[in-house]
Amino acid sequence: MPTSEILVTEENHICTVKFNRPHQKNAINEAMYTALSDAMIAADNDPDVHVLLITGDESCFTAGNDLREFLEKPPTSKDSPGFRFLRTLVGLQKPLVAAVNGPAVGIGTTLLLHCDLVYAGESAVFILPFINLGLCPENACSLLLPQTAGHRRAAELLMLGEPFNAETAQTLGIINSACPDAETMEHALATAEKLAAKPPLALRQTKALMKSASKKAVQEMLYEEIQVFSTLLHSAEAKAAMTAFLRKS
Repeated sequence: MPTSEILVTEENHICTVKFNRPHQKNAINEAMYTALSDAMIAADNDPDVHVLLITGDESCFTAGNDLREFLEKPPTSKDSPGFRFLRTLVGLQKPLVAAVNGPAVGIGTTLLLHCDLVYAGESAVFILPFINLGLCPENACSLLLPQTAGHRRAAELLMLGEPFNAETAQTLGIINSACPDAETMEHALATAEKLAAKPPLALRQTKALMKSASKKAVQEMLYEEIQVFSTLLHSAEAKAAMTAFLRKS
């Protein structure tokens, strides 16, 4: 399902996928999830693409899920566009680089755990607000975040749901490094170009080997979270929390 809210370009063996819904802070709706999955699968299967790069605009990476759509049309199956996107991320064979400026909310932070290299602007803000919305973690982050940051730091992020900055994200291993906001995309693109110049088969196999030990556990956690997330999404608690949040916003 093509949409102008996801921009896809290809140059120098790099496929760049960009959130393009600035009037809604790049909040992701079903059409965008479908476009993201389609673009990433096509790039992963295109022999001319060696690396994928995901980014937002200069002021916002993504505000996460479109909560209004979530309330009006909650996902009803594991084949929904959002859940399909999560599976697409887990299954990517080629390296995925991220350039993050501004807010990275919910899925905007959890998708970074599936990227191979992540660069953020110094003023980037990350938040995992699931608990505040009556929901549970998604995208296998209840497994990956404790592995990356340690259980207690992960508990702070997932159980308190408070925002944290790029310096903290780097300390916890969620991003590789922070850079001046104006240089984020330039830095990420330069890194993607270095990767694109490497032997592509060796690059894919290196990624596969690095992920092989945890692949099954990640897939299992992804499905377990989807089941719990779907149940909570339909709960009175989550509906009340999301409705209250939307009234404030």
